[in-house]
Amino acid sequence: MRTFRTGRAIAATAIALAAVLGAGGWTADTQTAVTGPPPDSAAWTADTALGLRLPDPATTTPARVAAFFAGLTPAQQDALAARHPLVVGNLDGAPVRLRYRANTLALTAERTRELARATDPALTPQDHQAARTRAERYRTLLDGDRQILAFDPRGRGQVAEVYGDLATAARTAVIVPGSDVDLLTFDRATDPYGTPAGMARALYRATGGRTAVIAWAGYTTPVGVGVDAATEDLARAGATRLDRLLDGLAAGTAPQAPPTVFCHSYGSVVCGLARPTPARASALVVLGSPGMGVDSAADLDPGVPLYATARNGSDWIGDVPNVRFLGLGHGTDPTDPGFGARPLPATGSHGHTGYFAPGTASLAAYAAVALGR
Repeated sequence: MRTFRTGRAIAATAIALAAVLGAGGWTADTQTAVTGPPPDSAAWTADTALGLRLPDPATTTPARVAAFFAGLTPAQQDALAARHPLVVGNLDGAPVRLRYRANTLALTAERTRELARATDPALTPQDHQAARTRAERYRTLLDGDRQILAFDPRGRGQVAEVYGDLATAARTAVIVPGSDVDLLTFDRATDPYGTPAGMARALYRATGGRTAVIAWAGYTTPVGVGVDAATEDLARAGATRLDRLLDGLAAGTAPQAPPTVFCHSYGSVVCGLARPTPARASALVVLGSPGMGVDSAADLDPGVPLYATARNGSDWIGDVPNVRFLGLGHGTDPTDPGFGARPLPATGSHGHTGYFAPGTASLAAYAAVALGR
């Protein structure tokens, strides 16, 4: 009997892999997760210019970071942001406005560096083009009054942007994206509602500006459909970073309620493994989910309501069997009634990235959940 069950599980895994192989183009590339403290952390911890011991970004909780900055004068805060923009700009618990200022400085410096690389005779034409592409992305992030909450140029790059005012909004929300999202694909004109920035803008508008929304590309996502997308290694690393973000929001902002967290595609695995508590999240909403890395909603904190969006008929994620065996797959479909999530409609949505499109029943439902209705 045991042999039969093992064989059936192996067969199911093989079917899942076959579906993944045909769902959008298999890639054998694997990604190395960006983990640990922000860039320049060693210089930060060695800085004694203020006559104070600066909190170690690798070990200090966001709550203690918030308490540290609360004890500084505005001039001292500005001085630290100017000397260590990549640390302050990515330090969960630091004042939000200070992080915006620090990330403006960091983006400006990185853009200058990439422009220099774009004309460096020691580099290849491919290097020049890559540098120009990054410099242009940094320029767009510096345009106007964009509120960049996090910016990390390492690897494929990470970024987070705020729509609305975190300091005054009664409600907040966080968008956690899935595969193929990084610094360069965070916001794009094509497929706008498939990017965290596009999703955040749509939700912000759908709530009438009453919810501040964070578009969070703050973890290393899988590229394409392959081993990384079928396993949970990147999701575990992402869950740690999501936990710190939510802890930082709890420590550094004062909304009436913790954020509602919207988890798209592979991002729902990140959210499932993070398992936020009621102190850090008002609700979880999954959409286009391949599974959450848990067997049922009962494995998550019962104090955080879980909503699962009905899958539209043109979403390819429905072709991926919901198995979890030998480290492959992400478990039960959250839209399965037996999983225990509260259902949300998806009428009017199309494809894997259309759930935040204006006019859809899903976006209307997301606005209602974000507003606490």
